[in-house]
Amino acid sequence: MKVLGLIPARGGSKGIARKNIRPLGGKPLIAYTIETALQWGRIDDLIVSTDDDEIAKVAASYGARVPFRRPTHLATDTATAHDVLRHATEYIEKYEGKSYEIVIRLDPTSPLRQEVDLERALETFLDNDLESLYSVCPAGKNPYFNMVELDERSVAHLCMEEKGTVFASRQASPAVYEMNSSIYIYRTEFLLREPSFRYDTMVYVMPRLRSIDIDTEADFLFVEFIIEKGFSGTE
Repeated sequence: MKVLGLIPARGGSKGIARKNIRPLGGKPLIAYTIETALQWGRIDDLIVSTDDDEIAKVAASYGARVPFRRPTHLATDTATAHDVLRHATEYIEKYEGKSYEIVIRLDPTSPLRQEVDLERALETFLDNDLESLYSVCPAGKNPYFNMVELDERSVAHLCMEEKGTVFASRQASPAVYEMNSSIYIYRTEFLLREPSFRYDTMVYVMPRLRSIDIDTEADFLFVEFIIEKGFSGTE
């Protein structure tokens, strides 16, 4: 079983400028994902897909391969991750003559994932003979209990009120999960066949603190604090 690891890292991040290579705890943000993937040891080839020369240089210095520059049309705000992964996979097959049974996407904005998360996610994927799998974490709020939406008059209502499925307590409410943008696993045949990712599949549940996805300055500062305090990530 050959596994291709893909790290999508474009240069034009909007929320935090140059965040993929911004220093975090003494090294670039992208380095955490590269190091964890390589230390895990189950990935046969680790590729970074980027349009940015500086990101490419940093990624290569930490041991990832950067065999191409991502095309401009795949480095926009509207480009989908699915298309980025398909491009990278097809490039490796066409120009390097390599093929892989499994593709694992690891976003660099999730620096606190650990090797144990990668191993458990892959075990779930293989044990259940899945075509795709993605990671989630327990949601901070629950639409059945304490999340509201506004109607046309800007009046708030519990999200599930119209369906008659509101619960009296959080403990009694059905468990819900957040997609944490940390781990996505695909059969290569599925990735190349489907026009987009499908979410109707099994998931791997990660702890909330290992699931932080850096999207804002506050996220970055919080993760920096966790790292500085020596967070171990144990459950």
